[in-house]
Amino acid sequence: MALVEAQQHSETPLEALTGQVAALTRAVQMLVNEIEELKDLSLEAFYQLKGPAYFGRLLRWPHVLTPDELIALIEDAMDSGALSEVDARQLYETDLVVRGRRLEDGTEVFLVVEVSWGVGPYDVERAAERAVLLSHTGFTAIAVVAGKRILPEAATLARQTQVWQITDGQAIPPDPAPASS
Repeated sequence: MALVEAQQHSETPLEALTGQVAALTRAVQMLVNEIEELKDLSLEAFYQLKGPAYFGRLLRWPHVLTPDELIALIEDAMDSGALSEVDARQLYETDLVVRGRRLEDGTEVFLVVEVSWGVGPYDVERAAERAVLLSHTGFTAIAVVAGKRILPEAATLARQTQVWQITDGQAIPPDPAPASS
């Protein structure tokens, strides 16, 4: 009888402890998510500030567009009918747009850059999709992902979908485009 009573008394504190551990686990996960977001934002600001150092590996005269320059580019494209409002919203969400001259031939091009601390497949897909949208404006657009590291599946996807990768100061080109038949 004493054993049953002792067990009943210990179940209540154990249930409370289980609830506290679950709440602590949720709080830690929320902090981890917030730290990841802060890391991404700080890396984006870093690439914006140091754009020429990194994007100069892909372009001559690299210039990270200011918000006003990006607005003018997108609004002009909307006014001309080259972009829909939905497309424009997508482009506004691009992390960075960089204007410069292609190293090979001096042609003006735009880099559409998605920045993430740990680049994943979704970042590659967004860069590729947004580069296509920007190309609707009549400019040549090149998709780029930039980050501290890139997941293996994202690196494979980037090579397959013609997306450049910038990690640890290295610019990694995509696989050569397949020859047209």
